[in-house]
Amino acid sequence: MAGHFIGIDVGTGSARAGIFDRTGRMLATAKRDIALYRDGPGIAEQSSADIWRAVCASVREAMGQAGLGPGDIAGLGFDATCSLVVLGAGGKPLPIGPHGDTARDIIVWMDHRALDQTERINATRHPVLAYVGGTISPEMQTPKLLWLKENLPTSYDAAWQFFDLPDFLTWRATGSLARSTCTVTCKWTYLAHEGRWDASYFREVGLGDLAEESFIRIGTDIVPGGTALGNGLTEQAAAELGLKPGTAVAAALIDAHAGGVGSVGVRSPHGTALTRMAYIFGTSACTMATSAAPIFIPGIWGPYFSAMTPGLWLSEGGQSGAGAAIEQLIGFHQAAPEAQRIAEAEGASLPDWLAARAANHADTLSEAVLLAGDLIVVPDFLGNRSPHADPQARAVIAGLGMERDLDSLVALYVAGLTGIGCGLRQIIEASRARGATIEAVVLSGGAGRHPLIRQLLADCSGLPLLAPDDVDPVLLGSAMLAATAANAFPGLSEAMTGMAPGAAVFTPAVGTIADLHARRLAAFETLQAAAREARDLMRPARHQALSETST
Repeated sequence: MAGHFIGIDVGTGSARAGIFDRTGRMLATAKRDIALYRDGPGIAEQSSADIWRAVCASVREAMGQAGLGPGDIAGLGFDATCSLVVLGAGGKPLPIGPHGDTARDIIVWMDHRALDQTERINATRHPVLAYVGGTISPEMQTPKLLWLKENLPTSYDAAWQFFDLPDFLTWRATGSLARSTCTVTCKWTYLAHEGRWDASYFREVGLGDLAEESFIRIGTDIVPGGTALGNGLTEQAAAELGLKPGTAVAAALIDAHAGGVGSVGVRSPHGTALTRMAYIFGTSACTMATSAAPIFIPGIWGPYFSAMTPGLWLSEGGQSGAGAAIEQLIGFHQAAPEAQRIAEAEGASLPDWLAARAANHADTLSEAVLLAGDLIVVPDFLGNRSPHADPQARAVIAGLGMERDLDSLVALYVAGLTGIGCGLRQIIEASRARGATIEAVVLSGGAGRHPLIRQLLADCSGLPLLAPDDVDPVLLGSAMLAATAANAFPGLSEAMTGMAPGAAVFTPAVGTIADLHARRLAAFETLQAAAREARDLMRPARHQALSETST
């Protein structure tokens, strides 16, 4: 009897598959890298065909590792980044850049080409913006759609469907055009609590044609994550994946939301699913907190109804650059090439090698913060997603000297981690200020594996940090969707409990180390404010210079 479930996660750099049993134990996992095209600042594109090939290869390899056959799999669940997929008639890819390459049909979540469109949409102050923290982000889909309409009208007009990447994957697997409540509510302005699109918003921002078409290109069948779609795997998709036709496929979630599903229910006395904030730390970082009633928090996306856990409201914060910000930061240092060579010789990534070196140079993990000295890093390389909702923000580093050795690289790395932690603390405090109850942070994501990172995040946030035991919460969350679609549990909430792992606890520091983090947070916020002031001072002069140059 089929009793196993496959969770499939498509991140920014790879597609992964994990095979789980009914208890949430992972039997096997495999991954394949996916291409990312960066043609210039703010541009990030991918290929849906490339991603589907990576998904299929990952599933086949994981099945081989687990020694299972197609009949052993009861269901599949997908999660992916909130990227925009543009398909023409018959599902053919359409180009989304001036290059005209039809294979590149995805505008990636981190693409910021639509900054102008974002500003114009926010200037409308339309009421639906209250459900995205008051300010829409260029990472969301309506600014991207407006950019496409204004800059590549041929592709826009020829589009048969505009998909969020998770919904593309379920369509590719089943042929179903159903969209997940998660994707359209969190990234497309669907009002899930009212069960409708707001046509007036689309007309006001310049996308009225979508409303006139009754939204058939962006979704008319909206279902909760975990809902069984269509008749399961199609013959074609099953053959490509090496699975059985008809295998249940669940409505998907955005990757960070799958991490929330797979983590907030961990078995721990610290908090409950309603009082824990999930923190998914990867290329970017996302925070997920649920509540029984809607909480409106400026700069925090949402509140979204049933976007992660059925029947509950979700508040979603995050940092546009997290793991990517750390890599950018350490790449500036003169000693980075030397450290990279040493790390590769030891079979480690550079961030992992730096984390280990920092841990070895401190008496305790918490005391590693002392290595940063007076270095303060505001890691807003790709803007500030939360709580300032400022895509124009940029990074600031204070306290740099002339040092070029490995120890100064470690110091910069630790300062960068505490900068990430300060951003997390700001999100927590902004949420609490509006009435949210947050008693613990649950960490997942590949960038947060090392114990040093976990302890520093606990110390920066001032909350117990829970790290799920021996499992990838994002893959587990997608497997929970699969188990729900296969009717192994009555609903997703029961799957979240029944397949939940235990968790290690990292307790925040007290005393002098806690006081030091409070001072670092104050210095962080001082720099952040100074950066905004400096930008405001420079803006008129920059615009004047550009105007004179253009004439």
